[in-house]
Amino acid sequence: MLEQLKQEVFRANLLLKEYGLVVLTWGNVSAIDRESGLFVIKPSGVSYDTMKAEDMVVVDLDGNVVEGKLNPSSDTPTHLELYRQFKDIKAVVHTHSPWATSFAQAGREIKAYGTTHADFANRAIPCTRGLTKDEVATDYELNTGKVIVECFNNNRINPSDCPAVLIHRHGPFCWGKSAEKAVENALILEEVAKMAYRTEQIAEHGKKQPGIEDYLLDKHYQRKHGKNAYYGQK
Repeated sequence: MLEQLKQEVFRANLLLKEYGLVVLTWGNVSAIDRESGLFVIKPSGVSYDTMKAEDMVVVDLDGNVVEGKLNPSSDTPTHLELYRQFKDIKAVVHTHSPWATSFAQAGREIKAYGTTHADFANRAIPCTRGLTKDEVATDYELNTGKVIVECFNNNRINPSDCPAVLIHRHGPFCWGKSAEKAVENALILEEVAKMAYRTEQIAEHGKKQPGIEDYLLDKHYQRKHGKNAYYGQK
């Protein structure tokens, strides 16, 4: 069942380790087949060194395991909520990559400081509110997905324009049109977070207030992602 998607999700999970975005078994990738309403996700706590494509777990949009001998990722309810609420996304990635996670642990958004960020998202990368004690105690992973959706809805953010979010005190989630693209977005987010931190350190040393101009932010985002985008090949 969904053998090609299993291969794609398997390879995308391996990319997390190749790109240095995970250590040990931290992190997971999933991808959805919208036609069947089923998604494939990494099994929980399985080493990237021993994991195989056939270990991937198939789950439906009610959270039921449809196929697979192993338990799906403990973050499955978060992925599930994103698929249910963000209808245009096809894949989800969660990591604990150190630079992005550092911003998340500080409860801070990643501000747009330059064109590298603008090529990725047309605004700051938001950080959600913290989960309440009750939200953590009951349906923690599902409520993690819910605070992501709440954050985007309250701030009128289109998930297609900003393919990443930081979970307060936790870490980043990213998404995309494919498993590979979602991992690419996680890699870009980590680089953007690293640059943002360094920019703030340099600006503080020089006592300058950094930040990209709105018109430059929009130009770089639109030339790559807009209706009349001209970056890359047709």
